[in-house]
Amino acid sequence: MTKLRKAVFPVAGLGTRFLPATKAVPKEMLTVVDKPVIQYVVDEAREAGIEHFIFVTGRNKAVIEDHFDIQVELYDTLERRGKTEVLDRLRSLQPQPGQTSYTRQQEPLGLGHAVWCARELVGNEPFALLLPDMIMQAPKGCLSEMVEVFEKTGGNVISVEECDPSQTHKYGIVGRGADVAGGFEINGMVEKPKPEDAPSNFYINGRYILQPAIFDLLAKQERGAGGEIQLTDSMLTLMKEQPFHGYHFTGRTFDCGSPEGFVEANLAFALERPDLRKHVLKAVAASDRS
Repeated sequence: MTKLRKAVFPVAGLGTRFLPATKAVPKEMLTVVDKPVIQYVVDEAREAGIEHFIFVTGRNKAVIEDHFDIQVELYDTLERRGKTEVLDRLRSLQPQPGQTSYTRQQEPLGLGHAVWCARELVGNEPFALLLPDMIMQAPKGCLSEMVEVFEKTGGNVISVEECDPSQTHKYGIVGRGADVAGGFEINGMVEKPKPEDAPSNFYINGRYILQPAIFDLLAKQERGAGGEIQLTDSMLTLMKEQPFHGYHFTGRTFDCGSPEGFVEANLAFALERPDLRKHVLKAVAASDRS
C-alpha cells in the first residue's frame, strides 16, 4: 500500500459570509484565539504524518503563502529582543523547505474542480483532502485516526459524524454497512436527503482520504448543482470500482465558514487554554448578568 504523504487544502473560497472582514483578508486567515483557521487544519495534517501540503488558491490569497514562509525581518527582530519562546513556536509551525506547493483555481467551479486542480501536484498516489473551514477538537487528530483505518483497509476513507435525523437535509449523508477495522463500509452517499429518504444520520464532516483515480472522474464530471463540479458525484462513480470506508469522528467540529461556528470555535479553544479559561468564563458570566 502506498503511504499517505500528501494533503490538499482548497482555499480559493471568497468567504462572502464574513464580509466585510474578508474583503482584504482571506477567510482562512481569520484567527481562532491566536492562530489562523488554516493553521489548525495544517497542524492536523502534520500530526497525521503528511509531508507535502498542497494549497489550491485563488486571487487575493497570497497572504496564505506568506504565512507559511520564513519572515526574515520578524525572526531577526524576535531574536534580537530575546523573544525565543515566540520564535521557537513560529518555527515549529512552519513547514520545511519544499513541503508546500500552491496552484490556482481560476474559476469558482466547486469543490470537485478545486480538487482536480491539484492533480499534477498529487500525482499517482492517495491523498488527504481537508476542508479548511472545518476545524476539529479532539485528544487525537481526526486525520490521524483516519490514517489508521486507511492503513488497514486501503481504498478511500471519509470521516463522518452523527447529526439529528431531522437535519439530514443539510448535509452529505452516507449509508452505513458492516464494521471494518475501526471504521465501517460505506454503501451509499446522498447529498442533502430528506429525513425520510436518508440512508443514515452519518454526515460527511470535511475530511477525506482519496485514491488518485478520482482525478480522471472529475475531469469528465458534468456540472451539477449551482453549475459546479461536485466531488460527491465523482465519489459515487468511484465507489462502483473501489471500496469506501467511514471513520466515525466523535470529537467536536466547528464550521468556521459560518459566523456562528467561528464564534463557537473561539470560545471552545480559548476555554481549552489554561491562560485564558478563567478570563473567558468571567467574561461569559458578566455577559449573562447584563
